[in-house]
Amino acid sequence: MIERSQHEGIHELRLARAPVNALDPELCALLVESVAAAVADGARGIVLSGGPGAFSAGLDVPHLLALDAAGVRAAWQGFIDAARALAQSPVPVAAALNGHAPAGGCVLALCCDYRVMAEGDYRIGLNETQVGLVAPEGIQRLMRRVVGPHRAERLLVAGEMVDAQRALQIGLVDELAAIADVPQRAHAWLARLLALPRKPMLATRAIARAEVIDALQPGLLDLDRFVASWNDPDTQSALRALLAKLGK
Repeated sequence: MIERSQHEGIHELRLARAPVNALDPELCALLVESVAAAVADGARGIVLSGGPGAFSAGLDVPHLLALDAAGVRAAWQGFIDAARALAQSPVPVAAALNGHAPAGGCVLALCCDYRVMAEGDYRIGLNETQVGLVAPEGIQRLMRRVVGPHRAERLLVAGEMVDAQRALQIGLVDELAAIADVPQRAHAWLARLLALPRKPMLATRAIARAEVIDALQPGLLDLDRFVASWNDPDTQSALRALLAKLGK
């Protein structure tokens, strides 16, 4: 479910769980393992890609709806572990968003250092309120960090998904490219970064990204509260309406 390749010290991890790279516990665990393996193998930088058409559609909702409370908590913890693996990576990570990136897909992207997104009618955002969920404080901090507090409030409360051009305008992504070129542009950004003196670059990066790691501390995610709200009638109704819309 994760395809791996490398070129000149840059390791690419491509999510490959058809059809839309929905994040189930197995894929999340594989992502944690793959990031660690890339670093252990000497990766100087990592590209996380998906697609084409969907970088990741977020958490696997049909899977989650079949679980009991303990299973739901474990699945969400696995997702947070995957996000934390990206946030804590000791080497830079560029997200190659070659398709849509809603909800959990957006969170993974926000945990990366740089985001290249496909041009066109592809969308990204934290649409939790549209499906009856509340984005925890830590996740909201990730959004505020890149787009600012007022714009983050507007996006988060409405659960808004923005298209690629708007995402670039507000700083949610850093660069747009033709969909076939997205991974290459992510590689190119990393190559420029890795051409800098290594130790000063990495030390500066560690200082600059400390707040990304801090946002994912357990106290700011409160998974117990999140899971407790999972069975709220409004939440369940919105989630099942989403599945019906998707034909699941």
